[in-house]
Amino acid sequence: MRLRDNPTVEVATRLPCSVDRAWELVTDIELPTRAGGELEKAHWLDGADGVVVGARFRGYNANSSIGKWHTDPEVVEVEDGRRWVWCVGHADDPVALWGFEVDADGDGAVVRQWAKLGGGRSPLTDLIARHPDAEGVILAQRMADWHAGMTANLEYLERVTAGESREE
Repeated sequence: MRLRDNPTVEVATRLPCSVDRAWELVTDIELPTRAGGELEKAHWLDGADGVVVGARFRGYNANSSIGKWHTDPEVVEVEDGRRWVWCVGHADDPVALWGFEVDADGDGAVVRQWAKLGGGRSPLTDLIARHPDAEGVILAQRMADWHAGMTANLEYLERVTAGESREE
């Protein structure tokens, strides 16, 4: 695995809810804070209050191997009710692109979360530059961290929507 290949991670699940409800859940930027992943806190910046192209938010993260940091991602793509994508770093040379997608599936919805690593300068690219022989191992660990966080997010959504479907 090499950084130049822009490694990507994707996790998907089927939820027992409408597409509209799934969309409402995945556009809540605080979702991962409740799922137990790296994101500890998030809030909109510059008066933004929802998922629209150009909106920015700040995310505060923590990882036992990396430490604590924050990012100010920008929403770069929105297909209302279907897909939203945010960029960490500069759009011309992103550190990463992240997204959620929602598709109808019978009486439920399939939700996908994905992330694609870019080559924009970050602590990760600096670590790889210092240890080029370990690039594959470093990237494999980071992709595993992302996969675990995304899995936790979607498992949280499964619990929320399963509880809601039992209440109906």
